[in-house]
Amino acid sequence: MQDFTAARTVDTPDEIWLCEHLPVFTQGLAGREDHLLAPGDIPVVSTNRGGQVTFHGPGQVVAYPLIDLKRAGYYVKEYVHRIEEAVIRSLAHFDVTGHRVSGAPGIYVRLDDPHSHAVLAQRPQKDGSKTPDFAGLGKIAALGIKVSRHCTYHGVALNVSMDLSPYQRINPCGYQDLQTVDLSTIGVSVSWQEAADVLSHKLSTYLAP
Repeated sequence: MQDFTAARTVDTPDEIWLCEHLPVFTQGLAGREDHLLAPGDIPVVSTNRGGQVTFHGPGQVVAYPLIDLKRAGYYVKEYVHRIEEAVIRSLAHFDVTGHRVSGAPGIYVRLDDPHSHAVLAQRPQKDGSKTPDFAGLGKIAALGIKVSRHCTYHGVALNVSMDLSPYQRINPCGYQDLQTVDLSTIGVSVSWQEAADVLSHKLSTYLAP
């Protein structure tokens, strides 16, 4: 991603890379060592994305949009909003309601009713409240990006059907006791490929200029 971004020109077409990682903890630029509780035999990789520590592993769709924001015509804040919207629309395809939480990038679901459309009290507010409240919620998609010369890399990870136990070895995204879920946990049976196809389509749609 770094090589692609460093070498691209104003004429380089945008790309979206989809992959599935072997088990790995990745630490963002804001990452703190004390959020790595017990990594054990899972490697820890330092990255230059934003955010703190998260886990990647089999059964998770990781998407890396490589977008020229200047050419696309929108800024970083809207870029993040568009990625989150693509995830929300992908979840809706599987009859799951994704939510944003004030002060905490990523997408969350209600643990007691993942299909409920009722708005969250924790939703982002116009007053700019930044105190995250995860009561009753599970995080199903994590987001961490980097922008260099108006071009993006790193991206978003959607949990499909994975071993979630490594999340207990960290404070996910820097939050103690934040519960992490996947589609399988909330009763949605879908293959990695189907989830990847839906997410890539939604990202292509919502990240378009």
